Amino acid sequence: MTNLETPIEYIAGIGPKYAEKLLYLGIESVRDLIYYFPSRYDDLSNIEKIENLKVDVISTVEGKIIDAKSVRTYRKRMSITEILIEDDSGPVRAVWFNQPYLENSLTKGKKIRLSGKLVQDSKGTYFSNPTYELASRVPTNMGRIVPVYPETRGITSRWIRWKMQEILKSVAAQIEDVVPTAILKRQKLTVLQEALRQVHFPDSFKKLEEARKSIAFSEMFLIQLNAVRARKNWKESKAIVVKFNEKLIKDFVGTLSFKLTTAQRKSTFQILRDLEKKYPMNRLLEGDVGSGKTVVSAIAALEAMMAGYQTAIMAPTEVLAKQHFETFGKVLKGFSQKVGLLIGSEIRTIWKKNTRKNFLGKIRRSEIKILIGTHALIQKDVQFKNLALVIIDEQHRFGVEQRAKLQKQASELKDGLKKSVPHLLTMTATPIPRTLALAFFGNLDISLLDEMPKGRKKIVTEVVTNVNRNNVYEFMRSEIRKGRQTFFIFPLIEESEKIAGKAATEEHKRLSERIFPDLKIGLLHGRMKPKEKEEVMSRFKNKAYDILVSTSVIEVGVDVPNATIMVIEGADRFGLAQLHQFRGRVGRSDHQSYCFLFTDSTSETTKKRLKALIESEDGFKLAEKDLEIRGPGEFIGKRQSGIADGAMKYLGDIKMIQQARLEAQSVFALDPQLEKFPVLKEALEKMDQEAHLE
Repeated sequence: MTNLETPIEYIAGIGPKYAEKLLYLGIESVRDLIYYFPSRYDDLSNIEKIENLKVDVISTVEGKIIDAKSVRTYRKRMSITEILIEDDSGPVRAVWFNQPYLENSLTKGKKIRLSGKLVQDSKGTYFSNPTYELASRVPTNMGRIVPVYPETRGITSRWIRWKMQEILKSVAAQIEDVVPTAILKRQKLTVLQEALRQVHFPDSFKKLEEARKSIAFSEMFLIQLNAVRARKNWKESKAIVVKFNEKLIKDFVGTLSFKLTTAQRKSTFQILRDLEKKYPMNRLLEGDVGSGKTVVSAIAALEAMMAGYQTAIMAPTEVLAKQHFETFGKVLKGFSQKVGLLIGSEIRTIWKKNTRKNFLGKIRRSEIKILIGTHALIQKDVQFKNLALVIIDEQHRFGVEQRAKLQKQASELKDGLKKSVPHLLTMTATPIPRTLALAFFGNLDISLLDEMPKGRKKIVTEVVTNVNRNNVYEFMRSEIRKGRQTFFIFPLIEESEKIAGKAATEEHKRLSERIFPDLKIGLLHGRMKPKEKEEVMSRFKNKAYDILVSTSVIEVGVDVPNATIMVIEGADRFGLAQLHQFRGRVGRSDHQSYCFLFTDSTSETTKKRLKALIESEDGFKLAEKDLEIRGPGEFIGKRQSGIADGAMKYLGDIKMIQQARLEAQSVFALDPQLEKFPVLKEALEKMDQEAHLE
């Protein structure tokens, strides 16, 4: 019997051949197929009278075939199938090219519906290659609002509609609402079974919107339920209490060469107060590029260290981990040197003897109070004595299991007894719109660094077309003569026939040989080994290179104050948030900085996005703008969110998200174990399994 989890290849009429093609669309099971939503809809619901048809307009008609013939032109090796269809207002021709199999289907006397564009030739008007179906069938491909799906070779929208109609009928009874009936009624939502039918085969655009909203609410309700549960479980855990040491913090802030912003002081206070609680902190520190997240996290680590406890800081790249090691070493110099670095390629501390065994022993004995590293921190042989604080930088680059593993290392003893759970501070330099933060980080407290340090000059940002490319090159040369340096960002590493865009390796060669043969140009990309990347970055930082050609690998954790120009090739290929991240790599000194956006795109969406980048340096405003222009996928993809494509637009609806959260809280208040809601319980267990597999 077919069910929602049945592999798609076992469905009649699909088999291994079509299953392989469907895999390209991310469809592996029956559930995947019914949640594969249309990308758009064609309104073919109005059946026109033949006498009212207009040339160059897509129309739908219904009538009887009064003549049918097929001919083959051997000269052009083409087959032509032609019919004459008639309704009570008159006849019209329909012609298909190179579809000889149609002569067996479109025979005289049959009643059909057909839809297409009416064109004109010397013989008069006719439908050219129209879509058709028998009038005796339930309207699927015309005579209704017709769904159009993202396609791949061998899988057409017509084929998907045909299979979708069959499958929805066969599994309809198995489609259960995760949202309890009382909430459905209270929120005036369509039941899931009907909502899915309306999304694929809408009776009207009004019902389509109601269905989309209902599915979005259903998905968001589950996400909020999971967040409420996680928050509840989190608060039931015990943490090491780190008392607020006011004198220590004042002394530290007094050693800084700059003044903390109001946002930094507020966020620091929130974090230090969290460290005093008996249950673990679970806070997201969200700040724009250059807003000063590192010093805030350093204050938290300092307080834990001076209280005698350990802090682990995990960064996504070795370059960023080393940068943190150097920064923490500098700012904490007057307080302690108990800072260690552990990455795949090396270990580093102030001690001369740095064998791995010796280094790991210092971690176990808590002689290293602040351990900074990459994924290397979650290796089995890394054991902490009294880990009180875990800091995850660029949290979106780590999976759920990776983030949790550091805490598991500290919260379980060898005999299985539970210890305290470390406080957790996650950081991101990607400003997240308020609605998405509420939607997907509902289990976190959020601190915002929404102001920049004073004295920073505004980065001059311009869109550059091919006509003005050489002018930018000359300007770059003039800045380099003054001693400045330039970043050159490209979307790809190597040339690709499938993807348009400049390749970093090819452009490095072109710039080196043809444009700037007299300048020193470095190359950096993600396929390089860690040591190679570090060597390139070190050489650029030490001014051995005038220009650094790179892929998006420099998006995170690169700090070269002397670099004042950022050139981004194919700027239309990057999201606003990513472009803003790139731009943030310059403007880190008192020199005037510039960002040039190279693009050949003339699309209105690209123009809107790049204009927004020119007009604002506020990452939070840009994030909201990208949400408005491009939708939530810019920040939270379908795979990460669980939100179906057709419902994603509702993630901008803060009222809906708030309602979903309130309803989730009410369910847990009524039944914390969800014994009365077995469907909900099963859905949450499935989410847990998927998070574990991540």
